[in-house]
Amino acid sequence: MRTKQQVKEIIEALEKEYPDAICSLPYPKDYELLFAVRLSAQCTDERVNKVTPELFARFPTLQSFAEAEPEEVEPYIHSCGFYHTKAKDIVDCARVLAAKHGGKVPDNMEELLKLPGVGRKTANLVLGDIYHVPGSTVVDTHCIRLSNRLGLVDGLKDPVKIEMELRKILPPDQSSDFCHRIVLHGRAVCKAQKPRCEGCCLRKNCQFFEKSGGAFSCLQT
Repeated sequence: MRTKQQVKEIIEALEKEYPDAICSLPYPKDYELLFAVRLSAQCTDERVNKVTPELFARFPTLQSFAEAEPEEVEPYIHSCGFYHTKAKDIVDCARVLAAKHGGKVPDNMEELLKLPGVGRKTANLVLGDIYHVPGSTVVDTHCIRLSNRLGLVDGLKDPVKIEMELRKILPPDQSSDFCHRIVLHGRAVCKAQKPRCEGCCLRKNCQFFEKSGGAFSCLQT
């Protein structure tokens, strides 16, 4: 595990390296973030961002989604994979938002988790990005990988357990931004295969780098 000082330095290094901690999924409307994140499951954000402009042009309002059938949505999201399930979740979610929430995205974890297709990752993203709730901690595949490599958690793979551990060590007002930055760093530098340790701004405080002997031998892992 990392010390408080090491955690502080990790946060500061990420902030310096990635000053713009923003979600890679654009969302002019709040509910669009819910739907885009649902599409991103087992799919890249890059692919989702290619699909959503046409999708949201065809269904320009929440009500238009609520009135649609999943089969009408499927052709627009086919390339995202699992399109049958995703289309059903999007339509069902739109219907619940329209019927029970007056068309607004809920601002609390309990109600968000009741929405079709919404799990803790999505709920935390909504709470952090839309409502700026302190402590919102989004755990995706990048966060799981980097949290373990850095030594912020110790051998954990379960997203909920990682979220709870990160909540203990991250300043609540910096948690959401930290998670966005860790995704950016995971994509650019600390990749699943052959992490670029030689260009990593975090290697000073990285457990993975320490265990590699402080050399760039980790590039061969």
